[in-house]
Amino acid sequence: MTSSRVASGSVSRRGAVIYPVLIIGALITLIPFGLGLLTSFTSAEQFNTGSPLALPNPPTLSNYTGLADAGFSRAIVVTTLMTAVILIGQLTFSVLAGYAFARLEFPGRDALFWVYVATLMVPATVTVVPLYLMMAQAGLRNTFWALVLPFMFGSPYAIFLLREYFRTIPADLIRAARVDGANTLDVIVHVVLPVSRPILVTLGLITVVSQWNNFMWPLVITSGQRWQVLTVATAGLQSRYDAQWTLVMAATTVAIVPLIVVFVALGRHIVSSIVVTGLK
Repeated sequence: MTSSRVASGSVSRRGAVIYPVLIIGALITLIPFGLGLLTSFTSAEQFNTGSPLALPNPPTLSNYTGLADAGFSRAIVVTTLMTAVILIGQLTFSVLAGYAFARLEFPGRDALFWVYVATLMVPATVTVVPLYLMMAQAGLRNTFWALVLPFMFGSPYAIFLLREYFRTIPADLIRAARVDGANTLDVIVHVVLPVSRPILVTLGLITVVSQWNNFMWPLVITSGQRWQVLTVATAGLQSRYDAQWTLVMAATTVAIVPLIVVFVALGRHIVSSIVVTGLK
């Protein structure tokens, strides 16, 4: 009884220290986003003449209508299409490769897998110039396909993540499907994918966030406004409109809100994948 009281007392004291620190960290993280949101509803005149910490008086939507006048809606459409195509490609090819490395037997499988995963240590900026030359020689520079092709055929991280998860699936499930006459594709579609929903949602969210926020590659491979993505369009607002920060904050809010919505909608699947992976 005494030992349990001591343990509960130490846990409560630890919580008394940890929770305030976590709350302070959360506030430090969220306050800049809150200020950006308030600034997006502030008129340029108030922002330039008053305190940047003052509440909008009155709140205005002029910054958001200004984005439409600046052609920002096209950047939203391009970014959405780019992210959707890359997401479908990433999930499709990563699932196939992950299953092959996890469950299929072929010569050099493990060596090939670890060589491929080792490319994670290569900085992404190193590949920008070779990729640019490849796209330029193929006549794809400043096209939609130049935006998506380098990222839609899987990635070392995605394949590593799925391979490790697929290896935890009981082999009896796959054997039972084989006994029933299922081929490899049937096993993937009807056995592997249904039990892998949490990790697929997690991978999908990671892909959406990384591609939605991608800046370097779209900046290098495209020019003009035709295939401009959100990140490049937002950066361009600072120079085109002489650093009109209320407009920039409105663009930033437009870029962030879809990611928040996706995370809130799919957050429980991410927690589930972490719990299941940890238990296994």
